[in-house]
Amino acid sequence: MRKFSTLAILLAATAFLAGARLPPHGPLPEPRPDGGQTTGPTPPSSEKAEPSAPEQVPTPQPKPEVKEPETSEPDQPPAPSAEPAKPEPAEPMQGPPLPPGQVESPQTPPEEKPPGEQTLEEQHLTIESESDAEHAECTAALKELGVVFKETPRIDDGNGCGIDKPIIVSEALPGIALKPEATIRCPAALALARWLKESVIPAASAALPEQGRITAVNQATAYMCRLRNGAETGKISEHARGNAIDIASFHFQKGEDVAVRSRREDSTLTGAFQRAVSAAGCLYFTTVLDPESDAAHETHFHLDVIERKGGYRYCY
Repeated sequence: MRKFSTLAILLAATAFLAGARLPPHGPLPEPRPDGGQTTGPTPPSSEKAEPSAPEQVPTPQPKPEVKEPETSEPDQPPAPSAEPAKPEPAEPMQGPPLPPGQVESPQTPPEEKPPGEQTLEEQHLTIESESDAEHAECTAALKELGVVFKETPRIDDGNGCGIDKPIIVSEALPGIALKPEATIRCPAALALARWLKESVIPAASAALPEQGRITAVNQATAYMCRLRNGAETGKISEHARGNAIDIASFHFQKGEDVAVRSRREDSTLTGAFQRAVSAAGCLYFTTVLDPESDAAHETHFHLDVIERKGGYRYCY
């Protein structure tokens, strides 16, 4: 029986397998969706056309579109020829138009001269004002030293030349005349009096005792409206502001005047006297120029009280 049942199962399986059929066509591979296509499979010829499409997309199609009107502008005389002609005159018309009388005027203003090349008129300077309190304190110090002076009205010679509160000094110290009398600011007169009292008179007593005491100081220039060294251009002189005085010589009770001149190689006591008072001048003035400084000061001391940054002093 077992053999018979086994044979029956094999016959049934054979009959089942004989009736089974394979499909006429196997599954075909579907093409990849290129370029976001959602359509069904397309023949290979259309796939080749798709890659050619992106080659046409990046081609500079907008550039020929821009060039086309440019090449077509000469072909169209009315419209394009009138449009480019308008911007040409529009370039100089930028900004407000010039008045009819100023059409030929220069477009750029003349360059301003550097300060060293400007005249006194071109510098547009003003007179420096002085504090009433400081002026009163200064004149009180002059009186205490015995300086003979008098107040005088404000000086204004224009272009920054002048003194707000000038004084006229006739005696630099008691018994020492200032010849001729000098119109200066009080701070300059005070520096002069202290220099004479504390340095010049002691130096003269030590170097030239046989000549007696100093009876006069001869000044060459006090207030004067001009530029430095009398030049036509450059900075204004401190003489024009009342801050400076030039000392030409010292008159002694006995003997001759001691003139200020080049004494660098002078080994006498007179030379020592002049070099001593020149060096001491920087203790009282902010600028001291002697005959050794330059040709413009060969015959005098230039002494001034200009205020500089940081209290800087120039002494030569």
